[in-house]
Amino acid sequence: MSAQTGDAEAFSSLAQRYERRVYTLALYYTREQADAEDLAQEVWLKAYRALHTFRGEASFYTWLRHIMVNTFLNHRRGETVRLRDHATALEPDAEDAAEGVLQGQFDKRAAQHLEDEYDRRVLVERVFQALGELTPQQRLIFLLKHREGMTYEEIAKNFDCSIGTIKKALFRAVAKLRQQLGVEPAPLEYAQCGAGKNS
Repeated sequence: MSAQTGDAEAFSSLAQRYERRVYTLALYYTREQADAEDLAQEVWLKAYRALHTFRGEASFYTWLRHIMVNTFLNHRRGETVRLRDHATALEPDAEDAAEGVLQGQFDKRAAQHLEDEYDRRVLVERVFQALGELTPQQRLIFLLKHREGMTYEEIAKNFDCSIGTIKKALFRAVAKLRQQLGVEPAPLEYAQCGAGKNS
């Protein structure tokens, strides 16, 4: 990767390729457009400074995502990123992703009904409002698992805690979201999460 040798032009080209994805990810975590822009800029600055440490063992986006998570957690601890409880206006791609956040929580008939554009936007707004009811930690864990597709092991490593702790937090987050959205839980779903096993 020529960008690793300090080629600013090559890095700029690389940044353009991932710019939208990084901003959308930042928007999911901060839920405020101005904060998302600041967070994304900081991620790119850190990425440029640390580019020599990128070994290619994972994808470049996975590496950027790791920087994003750490940066967001640092901001959250310092209370420099404001978290909002109201729904944020999203770009179409982000709306699609938000709708997918609760994938599998609605039956086929409901999914067909949600094909209507108005109902889809209402669902997106409800999901973001429901996410606002979670604690910052619950929301981050939920997004890392269901938005980013990270494993329990990866999330636990980021939080420096046990897998059981992550499963319990996710179980509580899902239960709270279901309550907010009026979705009936499946009898056996997340049973292991609730049990808090550390496997």
